Amino acid sequence: MSARPAAGGGRWVDVAPERLPRWLENFATRHGAYTQQGLTVVAADGASAELAAPPGAPAVTDLDGLLRAAAAPRRLGLLLARKGAVAVGVAEGAELVASKVETHYVQGRTAAGGWSQQRFARRRDNQARAAAADGADIVARLLLPEVRTLAALVTGGDRTAVDAVLTAPALAPVAGLRAERFLDVPEPRRAVLLGAVTAARAVRILVRDHGD
Repeated sequence: MSARPAAGGGRWVDVAPERLPRWLENFATRHGAYTQQGLTVVAADGASAELAAPPGAPAVTDLDGLLRAAAAPRRLGLLLARKGAVAVGVAEGAELVASKVETHYVQGRTAAGGWSQQRFARRRDNQARAAAADGADIVARLLLPEVRTLAALVTGGDRTAVDAVLTAPALAPVAGLRAERFLDVPEPRRAVLLGAVTAARAVRILVRDHGD
């Protein structure tokens, strides 16, 4: 579990559903007994934690409902894309039950000018389009047949690359499940995809200490 600075103050923390009760206990130990205000808890020392249900979980309005919803098993689709690399998977709870990773070479930028630069730009664009098309084919093979069983599609990597994959009209049913959460991941590999399962299931918490 790692913390990331949040715009406007505080920090974001991702907590696995099974660890959430213990995390709340530790929060009370550090900051004092807390009161609940919907999905936000406010501790005696003024610190607060605003919890958000993970992708695919049903909407809830209180902490008990969140604990149950987050812990309930659900199937998630995963799509990670960055430059020429695409990773697609299906997660059943914490397990990755199907996956495919594909990597294509995409020409890097060149400092050359004139016609040479334009030629490299066209080649790079063509390679990127080909990578997006291959990514769309993988999504169609792995996720489209499972779309009725998926609670959400969680994406990550580079937004432009992900958007390019999901523009295929045939993938509209999958794109319609896209969750708001976007994962910041490096170039997709199987190990990155496995880590994305954990990040996709996590309860995201905005923690603010008194004075933030």
